[in-house]
Amino acid sequence: MPIVTVQLMEGRTPEQKAAMIKEITEAIVKTTGAKRENVSIIVNDMKKENYGLAGKSLAFQD
Repeated sequence: MPIVTVQLMEGRTPEQKAAMIKEITEAIVKTTGAKRENVSIIVNDMKKENYGLAGKSLAFQD
């Protein structure tokens, strides 16, 4: 049973996330032979203040 976790910065629409889930599921089915009904996708939206890049919080970057 494949379980995929995706972490994204907040701001994607529900429609964008649904399309992403569909595409990831198809890729897992195609590459591993797993049954579609056994593929789980977990999407974690992160606030910018909870992520840092190059020593700086994304909340304070342009």
